[in-house]
Order: sequence, then structure tokens, then C-alpha cells
Amino acid sequence: MNGTAPVLLVDIEDRVATVTLNRPEARNALSRALTYALWDAVLAAGSDPDVDAVVLTGADPAFSAGVDLKEVSGEVPVSAEERPPGEGPGRDASGLYRFVPVIPKPVIGAINGVAVTGGLELALQCTFLVASERARFADTHARVGIMPSGGITVLLAQSIGLRRAIEMSLTGNFVAADEALALGLVNHVVPHDDLLPFARGVAGDIVSNDQRGVRRLLEHYRRLPNAATLDEAHLIEGYMAEMWQRDPSALAARREAVTERGRSQSQP
Repeated sequence: MNGTAPVLLVDIEDRVATVTLNRPEARNALSRALTYALWDAVLAAGSDPDVDAVVLTGADPAFSAGVDLKEVSGEVPVSAEERPPGEGPGRDASGLYRFVPVIPKPVIGAINGVAVTGGLELALQCTFLVASERARFADTHARVGIMPSGGITVLLAQSIGLRRAIEMSLTGNFVAADEALALGLVNHVVPHDDLLPFARGVAGDIVSNDQRGVRRLLEHYRRLPNAATLDEAHLIEGYMAEMWQRDPSALAARREAVTERGRSQSQP
């Protein structure tokens, strides 16, 4: 802990949990205490019946500068007692080191500043990203002389393409928000002061939908990267559709609202 202020803040409003990394003096470096608090908060949001979506952000000026190297190197005392395997962040069966648990709800990364190395890996483990105009992204593992384990070589390549990912990793150069948008790393870039309202607005759009459908689609999208061929990917979707059971009365109850929303969004 940093003495007085909690290392993580959680606010729940309108079925959206906003989780804020709160070590601004350390650029939200991921100390053991912060990673444990983050794990617990996301896990709690996943099981909370009053939450349908999560927004993850950082206290300005950074999203996260990555793993707290001062703590790792022993320059400062460890911030929390180590937990047993499976009770916090760690390597799962796939080999990926997970900073956040997999929950059945979307986790929207609201990137308010720099997301570097482990901070970028944390961002990549979100469902998708929106960014402030102040956001900057970099993989500096090679600059520091350490190897990634939180998914950068896989998730970054998946997001922006293999050659672009290799360039980011080998150079360690920073990518600005507008370039991150062009590369497909983030879905939207907005003025800094609009970031959280915008992210919560997108989360609100998700919240307004049928939650059984949202969670089944999210589960489906997570399975697709493991499909060996395009035909297998189509087969997985077809199986999902055939196995989906929906109460016709519930569908009818939502139809009018869905139609009205579609009309309002399709107007010039």
C-alpha cells in the first residue's frame, strides 16, 4: 500500500463498475498489492449481480508504467504477502500470465496515459480499448532486458498485425493515440476529459442489451482464436446458434425497444 490512499478505487453506477489503478505517484506501476487488489476487484465484478460491464482505467497521468521494477529488484519492500497459486494473478494453463481473471462480462480498458510493457499487457488483456488523446503505448521489454509473459507477443500481434508488433517490441518506440487508432490497437480516441464518460457510455450500450446474449457472444469470441481453420470458426458459430435457446416472450418484450434504438442510431 502507499500509506494512506488505497491502491485501487472501485465505483459502481448504472451496472458499470469503474476500476481505477491508484498509484499516480508511481505512474500506476503494478506492485504486488495493486495486482492483487485489481484481481480481486475484477473477480468481484464478475460475480456481482449488479454489474454487467467493467471499465478499467488509471489515475492520471498514466494508465500503467508496467510491473513495479523497484519492488521486483528488491529496492523497496514487497507490498503484500505472496498468495498461493490460483488465488491471484499468475500463469494459467495456456502459459499466459494473467493480470486480470477471465470473467463473463466485458472489461473495457480506458487508457488515460502511457501504457508501457506490463501496463500494455494489462491493456491487451481487456476486451477492447478506448483511449484519451494523451495515451501512449510501448513495449519496452527489450530496452529493459526482460522477456514478456503477459501476452504481448501474441495479443499485440493479434491486435495490430505481426510485423507492426515486431517493430514495437524490437524498437521499444512509443505509439501515440492517433497511430494506435489507425493500427487497430484501440477502438476510439477521444479528448482526455471525455474519456471516462465515453467509456461508460459504451459500457452503458452493452448494459442495455440482453445480458445472456452479451455473455454468450463474448464467450464465443474468446473461443475463435483457437479455431484452426475458417471452416472450424464458422462451425463454432453455427453450433452456438443451434444450441441457443431463447424464450420467445422475452424476445417479443425487447423487440420494440431494439427497433426504436436501431432507428435512432441509423438516422443521418
